[in-house]
Amino acid sequence: MSRDALVSDDLAVKFTTEKDSPYTRWVKSEGLDIVSSLYVPDLHAVELKPWARRGGMGVFLNHDASRTSNDCYVCEIPPGKALAPQRQLYEEMVLVLDGLGSTSVWNEAGQRTSFEWKAGALFAIPLNAWHQHFNGSGTRPARYVAVTNAPVVINAFGDLDFVFNTRYDFPDRFSGEPSYFANGGAQRGFLLETNFVADAVNLPLVTAKERGAGGGHIRFSLAKGHMNSHISQFPVGTYKKAHAHGAGAHVIILNGEGYSLMWPEGEEPRRFEWKPGSMIVPPNLWFHQHFNTGTTPARYLAFKAEGVSIRNAQGVPKAWISRRLGGDQIDYADESPKVRQLFAQALAKRGLTPRMDAAYEAELTELPPVLRGDS
Repeated sequence: MSRDALVSDDLAVKFTTEKDSPYTRWVKSEGLDIVSSLYVPDLHAVELKPWARRGGMGVFLNHDASRTSNDCYVCEIPPGKALAPQRQLYEEMVLVLDGLGSTSVWNEAGQRTSFEWKAGALFAIPLNAWHQHFNGSGTRPARYVAVTNAPVVINAFGDLDFVFNTRYDFPDRFSGEPSYFANGGAQRGFLLETNFVADAVNLPLVTAKERGAGGGHIRFSLAKGHMNSHISQFPVGTYKKAHAHGAGAHVIILNGEGYSLMWPEGEEPRRFEWKPGSMIVPPNLWFHQHFNTGTTPARYLAFKAEGVSIRNAQGVPKAWISRRLGGDQIDYADESPKVRQLFAQALAKRGLTPRMDAAYEAELTELPPVLRGDS
């Protein structure tokens, strides 16, 4: 049965006004579109419209399932120009897609710092800090993709002047420290506490065998915020275990080629091809699985709200825990035979073969018993 659970027009029209919100009205007032998409083939080429208030070009890419938790937008800065200064009472994480430039950040007290960036840089805007982005090229536009929790904040207060013009500093988040956006930070387990990553494509990762196939992983705490983000990578000829979680994860391909399967439980998977710049947005509790069919390791960045991570009593996301233990991750031993067949066929088209045998065998040594009632 489909999780879309579509109903008659007569019933749907009775809830029309509840689909609208202060957030969606704000986006419309900005003169921009909200493209409802669970798959964007190429963020580098997605069509933009003039964004008068910011002084650039933009579009919102926001699947219905996550529109009340977080949002995603792409913005372009014209050659030799800068976006208008802005501050806001919501968090924002940024990945630079194209070009080079710089950003200045300052607070109400007048403390200011600036840093430079280029394609592949990752950073976050400190809460309610003034900031301004500058294009460092006089001939080419600079483009970035950002994920924010604006829907939560705008819907909660409904007062745009309050959200964008409140004169208040959060000194525990930002006090104008000169090294605030230095490339580094403290690493604790998977978590890297930092405010700036100069090159997300080549950042060293931590081994994450729990995801299968010898992959690497790192999680971020950016600008002391509470939104989530992580990078995952998996080797040539391999694929990750299927898993499900809440809505709002925006999965952006940084390197490699391949495809993802996504499906609500009980339905056939849908296939989405990807390359650097593609974005996958799994709907709420849809299973999804990522496959590397290229000749280099495949790496992606996931921007998401905390609500995505449905956790157990120990604080571990259930998407990392076997379904045999009550989690939301499908072990290789329990996946459909079609998964391996499709993967082998996709690799064969490129003269490649799967390199999954070691991962299958390693899993068997610690595979939990099947829960009673499961198959």
